[in-house]
Amino acid sequence: MTVEPAEKLLAPVLSAFWDDPRSWTLETYRRHDGYQALSKAFAMAPDDVIAYVKDSGLRGRGGAGFPTGMKWQFIPQGDGKPHYLVVNADESEPGTCKDIPLLFANPHSLIEGMIIACYAIRSHHAFIYLRGETVPVLRRLHEAVREAYAAGYLGTNIQGSGFDLELTVHAGAGAYICGEETALLDSLEGRRGQPRLRPPFPAVEGLYACPTVVNNVESIASVPAILQRGKDWFKSMGSEKSPGFTLYSLSGHVARPGQYEGPLGITLRQLLDMGGGMRPGHRLKFWTPGGSSTPMFTDEHLDVPLDYEGVGAAGSMLGTKALQCFDETTCVVRAVTRWTEFYAHESCGKCTPCREGTYWLVQLLRDIEAGKGHISDLDKLNDIADNINGKSFCALGDGAAAPIFSSLKYFREEYEEHIERKGCPFDPARSTAWADKYRTEAHA
Repeated sequence: MTVEPAEKLLAPVLSAFWDDPRSWTLETYRRHDGYQALSKAFAMAPDDVIAYVKDSGLRGRGGAGFPTGMKWQFIPQGDGKPHYLVVNADESEPGTCKDIPLLFANPHSLIEGMIIACYAIRSHHAFIYLRGETVPVLRRLHEAVREAYAAGYLGTNIQGSGFDLELTVHAGAGAYICGEETALLDSLEGRRGQPRLRPPFPAVEGLYACPTVVNNVESIASVPAILQRGKDWFKSMGSEKSPGFTLYSLSGHVARPGQYEGPLGITLRQLLDMGGGMRPGHRLKFWTPGGSSTPMFTDEHLDVPLDYEGVGAAGSMLGTKALQCFDETTCVVRAVTRWTEFYAHESCGKCTPCREGTYWLVQLLRDIEAGKGHISDLDKLNDIADNINGKSFCALGDGAAAPIFSSLKYFREEYEEHIERKGCPFDPARSTAWADKYRTEAHA
């Protein structure tokens, strides 16, 4: 039987010309069929564009995987209100790094996708909410928008279609909570970024209390390729319920970290083969399938299909496809403590379970990591995480609980070693027999 090279599994679409010397320019984008899908969209009725995207099976690439076309379909028509499209580019989660490289290398794919989406939902004003610390990306995005206006792709009577669209780029101030769609809307309106109670949902009362679609960068940037190459082409990749291509962010203790664009459903084993494996002399210990807010996996999950159903069935979430890989030298307790410190710091404080729960999780984890914990603290960790999970206004609380649950499930013995030996067994200054035994077994 002939085995295909791992690289044959890749499907570069959004990243197809990232290595061009000036990939971010309008000239380069047009040279690669840029803005041709827009002409096809204008030749269709807006409702037909929505139906086409819905039939393609495109699911949101921001984490939850909600069908994109269905989200567009929720916007009420004939209501006499302005409609808005807001693109969530506030990429802030530890390990997640796909939207920023996409905007840096190929911003026009997003702009074209936004024009098509706005035409479909009858919106005449769109916003990009970008994480403000990424100044080089902000500058490139502003330049791409300027190019699009100058070429007649934005503004009034776009390409003679009679359709008008204004596009505003807004730089956020660096709050992780503003990645939650309703907190993002509050921030965009000039208020403190905090999640809203739902209902009403953004599709009914979103930005300025008007119908609003909030989509991730990659979700919208994928739309032009679907219209240009066809929904059947898109559905030929991935699985029946998770079709298409996506960006996988491979990071951590790997030989060649980076963005790997391929069909949904490939495995971490295949991606590691493409990335040169773990760093020389080491092996995989644990990894996250979708950023730090998704339950961790171990080396037993190397062959889990990386699509929404496959990862869900294995007990985690595909999320943003942020594959953080850690080798056997990494202390799980230390990693989970750092992640939890992040969530405690970024909690907006609006709801009690998240505000108080993340604080106490950090206190317990710091004590355990320092060797000051007690065995009973493990049940306390689990109990506090349970009181946060599903009981907060937004998914930040769930994200904080996920590493606690999964690390206790797979690495409870490591927590116990910290407590019983009164310190981290992975501390180079301690060189404990347990850690040496673990590393020997890991290399066996």
